[in-house]
Amino acid sequence: MSEELDFVLQRLGDEDRPVRNISLAPLSGLTRDQMSLFRSVWVDLKAERRFEVIAELVEQAEANVHLNFCTVLRNCLHDADARVRKLAVEGLWEDCKPDLVSPLVSLLEGDPSTEVRAAAAISLGRFVLMGELGEISESAGSQAAAALRAAWFRPQEVNEVRRRALEGMAYTDEPDVQEFIRNAYYDEDEQMRQSAVFAMGSSGDRRWSKSVLTELGSPDAAMRFEAASAAGELALSGAVRPLVRLLDDPDSSVREAAALALGQIGGPQARRALQAVAAGEDERLAQAAEDALQELSFNSETADQPLLDFSDALAPKAGAALDDADDDEAGGEEAIDGSGLFRAYADGFAVDEDSLLDEGFDGEDLYGDDDDGDGDEDDLDDGGEHENWDDDDEDEGEVDEAEDWN
Repeated sequence: MSEELDFVLQRLGDEDRPVRNISLAPLSGLTRDQMSLFRSVWVDLKAERRFEVIAELVEQAEANVHLNFCTVLRNCLHDADARVRKLAVEGLWEDCKPDLVSPLVSLLEGDPSTEVRAAAAISLGRFVLMGELGEISESAGSQAAAALRAAWFRPQEVNEVRRRALEGMAYTDEPDVQEFIRNAYYDEDEQMRQSAVFAMGSSGDRRWSKSVLTELGSPDAAMRFEAASAAGELALSGAVRPLVRLLDDPDSSVREAAALALGQIGGPQARRALQAVAAGEDERLAQAAEDALQELSFNSETADQPLLDFSDALAPKAGAALDDADDDEAGGEEAIDGSGLFRAYADGFAVDEDSLLDEGFDGEDLYGDDDDGDGDEDDLDDGGEHENWDDDDEDEGEVDEAEDWN
């Protein structure tokens, strides 16, 4: 091992040699004495070289789960180059030892780089979660949570750091955190609003169902991504149909988030949609669908629960629309063939209003407000910005396809 380490360090010191051509495996699991040897070489490397080494080290660690560069990465938390410090924080995502909390808190409190402080806040969030789950000591979890709260209230702290602090605080059950989320959701900064939706999902509180469902139809891809993820975290059965639509989203990240969320929510409609895209040509989406199907199957009890109730009169029509997806005569539905035809689930469905009420809707919110006083309720929210549910013209709870989740 010593000879291999000497060989790697010698190559790292040769700055004319591309880092990508060097196997960094001998840097895995270094002892204290070996770290002293590493530092003696590291301090003489130029900043750009150190950055290249850490970037390659993180990449190799992601490609090989047997490599453990935590000792090296912890050493780099104090590097003079902010880019190296940021990569070191991000590379330590698998290091769950509580003694990492203090170095991260120090970075969050005093690092001059916004990107480093934000990365530290993100990393501290997972320690807050582990503390809530009892996976680390209560003191370590509380220390992480307190540091995030301090960053949220810190005068002159930039939004990039504050929003990451909010995301981590959302795992706690502190009552005022809900108010933080609400304020962030109405912030003028779009990224702060995205973090608010992330926090809604992390909170596990279904009071946010209406907001999450609304943002599934956001014109902004980043917001749709966060809303899809939050819908999965909250297991919102009312989000299944809009999530199925997002499997055909123009943004690949949104498509994959929708697939994973459907796996978390479960149910027969989610299963059919995931099976369709798993057989499609989009390799990344197909893999996400396969992963989601595994999670859905693991929780078979949830998967077998119906997500929508049908009236007796409409059950045959709705059943045909879902069970015979290739039948073009089933209420004009399009076939589900894995090629982006997730557009026609609404005709003939009866909305299960009780389920929606359970997820945070009140009677007025179910189909929106009567903004024009004509007895028609057009909008999902008071602002009228998202006409996600169409009028029930026949008072039977039917949803019209043309207006459903624009």
